[in-house]
Amino acid sequence: MPPNTTATSGDKPGKSGRKKGRKARLIVLVLVLAIIGGIAYGAYWSISTVRASFPQTKGSITLEGLTGPVDVKRDGYGIPQIYADSDEDLFMAQGYVQAQDRFYEMDVRRHMTSGRLSEMFGKSQIDNDEFLRTLGWDRVAKEEYDSKLSAGTKKYLQAYAKGVNAYLKGKDGADISLEYAALGFTNDYKPTEWTPVDSISWLKAMAWDLRGNMQDEIDRALMTSRLGPAQIAELYPQYPYDRNQAIVQDGQYDELTKTFEQSDGQSDSDDSSTDGTGTSSDSSSGSTEGSALQSQLSGLYNVLDDLPTAVGVNGNGIGSNSWVVAGTKTITGKPLLANDPHLSASLPSVWYQMGLHCRAVSSKCQYDVSGYTFAGMPGVIIGHNQTISWGMTNSGVDVTDLYLEKLSGDDGYQYDDKVKPFVTREETIKVAGGESKKIVVRQTEDGMPLLSDRDDELIEVGKKATVDDVDASAPDRGDGYGVALKWTALTAGTSMDAVFDIDKAKDWDSFRKAAEKFDVPSQNLVYADTSNHIGYQLPGKIPTRAKGVDGSIPAPGWDSKYKWKGYIDFDELPYEYDPARGYIVTANQAVVDKDKYPYTLTTDWGYGARSQRITDLIKGKIKGGGKISTDDMRQMQLDDDSEIAKLLVPVLKKINLDDPDVREAQKLLENWDFTQDADSAAAAYFNAVWRNILKLAFGNKLPKELRVEDQCLWVDPVNTTGPVDDTEKVRECGQRDADQAQPDGGDRWFEVVRNLMTKTDSDWWTTPDSGTRPGADHDRDKLFARAMIDARWELTAKLGKDIDTWSWGRLHRLFLKNQTLGTSGPGFLQYILNRGPWKLGGGEATVNATGWNAAGGYGVVWVPSMRMVVNLDDLDKSKWINLTGASGHAFSAHYTDQTSKWANGELLDWSFSKKAVDDSTSDTLVLKP
Repeated sequence: MPPNTTATSGDKPGKSGRKKGRKARLIVLVLVLAIIGGIAYGAYWSISTVRASFPQTKGSITLEGLTGPVDVKRDGYGIPQIYADSDEDLFMAQGYVQAQDRFYEMDVRRHMTSGRLSEMFGKSQIDNDEFLRTLGWDRVAKEEYDSKLSAGTKKYLQAYAKGVNAYLKGKDGADISLEYAALGFTNDYKPTEWTPVDSISWLKAMAWDLRGNMQDEIDRALMTSRLGPAQIAELYPQYPYDRNQAIVQDGQYDELTKTFEQSDGQSDSDDSSTDGTGTSSDSSSGSTEGSALQSQLSGLYNVLDDLPTAVGVNGNGIGSNSWVVAGTKTITGKPLLANDPHLSASLPSVWYQMGLHCRAVSSKCQYDVSGYTFAGMPGVIIGHNQTISWGMTNSGVDVTDLYLEKLSGDDGYQYDDKVKPFVTREETIKVAGGESKKIVVRQTEDGMPLLSDRDDELIEVGKKATVDDVDASAPDRGDGYGVALKWTALTAGTSMDAVFDIDKAKDWDSFRKAAEKFDVPSQNLVYADTSNHIGYQLPGKIPTRAKGVDGSIPAPGWDSKYKWKGYIDFDELPYEYDPARGYIVTANQAVVDKDKYPYTLTTDWGYGARSQRITDLIKGKIKGGGKISTDDMRQMQLDDDSEIAKLLVPVLKKINLDDPDVREAQKLLENWDFTQDADSAAAAYFNAVWRNILKLAFGNKLPKELRVEDQCLWVDPVNTTGPVDDTEKVRECGQRDADQAQPDGGDRWFEVVRNLMTKTDSDWWTTPDSGTRPGADHDRDKLFARAMIDARWELTAKLGKDIDTWSWGRLHRLFLKNQTLGTSGPGFLQYILNRGPWKLGGGEATVNATGWNAAGGYGVVWVPSMRMVVNLDDLDKSKWINLTGASGHAFSAHYTDQTSKWANGELLDWSFSKKAVDDSTSDTLVLKP
C-alpha cells in the first residue's frame, strides 16, 4: 500500500514539531489549496470526468506484445480471473488489469520504495525521501534483478511491466485516475513507464514494516535512562511457554541441529546468555547505555515515527492469524486452511484479489492459481492452486540490529582500533515545484547505512558527543557518534523467485523447495494439500550472532565481536509436517520452545494471546471426536474474546467504589462474558478501564522519548457519521499527557500486568498523584479504583452520562482514508475519496484483531486486512473477503463494496474451477494480440 496515513503526529519539540502531520498527511497542503482556488472546479469535478478513468471490462482491446487472446472475467465484485495460453501472456494481462484498477496506488508505492515521493508531492516529502534513499530499497531490488533472480522470474517481471505500460500508453493523468487530475492542478506530474524493479522493490517495503524487534531494541535502550535492569525485565517478560504453545511442538529439524555447532555461529546453549532482562549479559552494557546512544536513538525514534508506512504501523502492532486443520478433524475429510493478516487499515486495501489460470497447464503455461497479491506485483502472494494452499503470518524473527558507530571525521568510522572509510554515494532528490536536493549516503563496508545522517539534529548531537559521554570501553578518538542499521533485506535475495515457485508448487517437497528462496521478510508459512497433508515452514535469512549477543539492544559497531557470524541453514529452520495433534496454529507467537532449538530466533515474540485462543477453540471443537467446518473456521476468525478482561474483571468487580455513577459503570462488568461486540457497553467500559490502568501504572514512569503522539487520531466526532470539515474534528488521545509515554496495550502488556497482579505493592502500582515520596501508595487496587473512576468520566465525556447508550462500536470505529489526497484538505475532497465510519467489535490481541493503540484512543488502527478459508476438498467451496474492494477508483461500484460484509464477518464465494468462474462472471474482456 501507499504510505499509511491514518494517524496524525502530535506536537513535538524542535524539528519533529515542524514535521507535525507529515506522516499523516502525505500530500502537500498547497495541493488542496490550489484545488479550492480552481475556477473551473465545478466542471472539472463532474461525474463524466471522474468516470473517464474507469476501466473497460467488456468487449475487446488489442494489446501489442500478446501472443494469443486472453480472457479477463470479472465477477459481481469486480474480482478478475485471467485465462491465457502462455506464462508471458498471463503476467502481461495481470499487469494490464491491475493497472486498470489500481495504477495510482502502484505509482505512489514505487515512489515510496525508491525515495521519490517529492517528485509527486513536493518539498514536504524531502525528509522522507532522504531516509528512504539511505535505506536504498530500489538499489537492492535492482541488484536482485540484475544478478540474483532466475531467467524465468525476469521474464515474468518483464511481461508484467509490459502489460502495465500497455495500459498507460496514450493516457494522460485524468484518464488514469481522479488523483492524477488533482495533481495536475499544482505540479503537472505525469506517470512514467513501469519497470521490473518497481515490482521487486515492494517486497523491501513490506519487509521494512515486518522487520521484527527493531522498535523494541530502541525502546529498551531508551528505557535505561530512567529504569533499571529489573524494571526493564518486568516490562519485557519472558515468553510464557508453559501457557501459550509455540507453533512447532513436535519439532522437526535437521538431525544435526540436536547437537549442532558450526564454526561461524553458536548453538543456543552458547549463543545467548541473558540476565533475565531480555538483554544480553555480555552485550555493550556500558557503551550502549551512554548518553551518545540515548541521544541518537531518541532522534531516530522521531525520524521513524514520521516515515510513511507500507503495510503496517511502522513495525508496531503487526500481527496475523493463520491455521490449518487436518482432514481427520474436519467435516469434509480434507484440510481446511484459514488466514487473516493484520495490517494497517488502508483505502484501497493493501490486497488485490485475482485468479491466474492457464487454459491448459503445461511447460509453456504453468500456472493455475488464485488468491491475494499486491497491486504492482505479478503472481499470487497468499492463496491456493490446483493442489496446495498456503497462508502467511509475520514470524517476528530478529533480522535487524542497530549499531552505535564511533565516527572519525567525515570519512571514516572506528572498527577494531582501525579507521575504515565509509562507502559513499550521492543521491539527487527531484522536487515537484521546487529545486532538487543532493544528499550523500554513507554506509560501512559491509553495507550498513548510517541512519543518523538523515537528521540534522542527530548529526549535531553526534558531533557534540565525546568519549566522556559513554563508558570507557568506547574508542578514545574520533569526532562523534552515529547509528547504523544491519538488516537482511539490504542484501540482494531471491524472494521474487519464491513467489512464482510457490504459485506452481504441487506438494510439500516442492513447496519447501520454493520456500527456501523466500529470504525476506521471514514469514510463518502454513500449508495444506488435496492429498490430505498439512505443514508449517519457517523460511527466511536469519542471522547467527556471537556468544553472549542476542540482538535485543543496540551494539557497539567498533567491536567486531558483535558482527553477525552467518545465517541459519534452511534445513535447520523449524518445520512440521502432519503433526499427530491434527492442526497447526500461527499467530505471531514463539516459533519453537527455546529449550528445544539450538539458535536464538528472537527475544521478542508476540506473547501468544491470539494463538492460544485459536488453539483452545480448535481443541474445544474437536473434543470428543467433533469435526470442524468451513463456517467454524470463519467463526473462529471473528472471535472477540478478551484475555486481559478475564484476568482483570474478577478483581475489578470486587473493588469498593463510593461514587454511585462509577458503581453503575462497574455493574456493567458483572454479567459480561468478556466478548467485545460492537454493541457491548461492558466492552466499552472495560477497555477504557484497561487504557487508564496502563496510563496510571506506566505512563508517567517511562522515558518521555517513548511517547507516541502519532497514534492520536484526528477523527470525526463520536456522535456523527461521515466525513466532516477539519475544524469539527476531535483528537482521539483521551487524557494522555503529551510529555508522557504510554503503553500501546498489546499482548506484551497483558503479560506485564499478569506478572504484576500478585505484586500488589509494586512500585508500578503507584498513581501519579502519589509521586515517589516516602510512604507513597503502592497499592494495586487503589490504582484500579482510580482507573475505573477516570474511565467512567472519560466515557461520559465521549458517549454521554447514560450508560444505556454506551457501546464499544461508538468508540471503536474504522475510518478508511485514501492514502494521499484523502488524508488532508477540504471536506469535499475527503468526502469524495474517504469512507466510513464502521462501528466494529473485536480489539487488541483478540483473534478478531481490530487493533487500537491505548496510547492514542480507541479508534481502529490495524485490521484483519483480508480473510480467507480454503476448503481442500472442494476449492470452489472456499471463501474469501477483502477489506475494501477490487477498484482504486473512488466512484467505482467496487471501491468499498466488500467492506460492510467484511465488518459483519461475512465471506464471499471464491470461484476457482472454470465452470464456477463462468457461473459467477458478470463482465468479460478479451485482450487480443
